[in-house]
Parts: sequence; structure tokens; C-alpha cells
Amino acid sequence: MRTKTLLVFLIAVFFITAIGVAIENKGERTKELFGGDRGNVSFPHHLHQDKLGGCNTCHSVFPRTHGSIGDMKKKGTLKPKEVMNKQCIKCHRAEKKAGRKSGPLTCSKCHVK
Repeated sequence: MRTKTLLVFLIAVFFITAIGVAIENKGERTKELFGGDRGNVSFPHHLHQDKLGGCNTCHSVFPRTHGSIGDMKKKGTLKPKEVMNKQCIKCHRAEKKAGRKSGPLTCSKCHVK
């Protein structure tokens, strides 16, 4: 009986730990995004997650898979600069207008050749 109880306890601890790790897994701290002719973008992923409070703010537009933005552009389901103009710059401008610290507002501040 004690063996079964111990086994159930250990399995419960394993699953609770696994769920906690999954919740805390926010992906890479910084992502290197393809930025076209202007150069790649070093995107502070965790900073944005902490600031926005959820993944769907951005990932309602594109899936949470590596290369999804590029894949969508190739398929024609996402226009060039659509994420940058409709997501990034729009949010950064709103933050600045509200008097809060905002992200970059010009291309050269994110794209590095």
C-alpha cells in the first residue's frame, strides 16, 4: 500500500513539475529575425512577453513556430512589413503617445546589417 501511495505521489510531482516548466518556457530570450535587405532584427522576445502579458497579442497574426513569418510571406498570406507596421510600430507609437517608454520607431533602430 505504501509503495502505491509513494508511486502516485512521485507521478503527481513529476506532472506538476512538467506543467510548471511548460508554463515558464517562454521560448528564446532574444530571437534573431530575418529582416530582409535592411538586415536582421535582434528581437527581445522575453521583454515583449513580460510587457504585453501574453503571446496572443502578436501570435494572433502569425503562429508560434520558427520561421512562420517568412513562410506566410512566401505563401502570400502575410504582406512584407505587415508585422512591423501593424504590430511593432503601431504598439511602439501608442506607448510613446501614452507617455510610456516605447520601443524603436525607425527601421535602422532594429535592423542591423
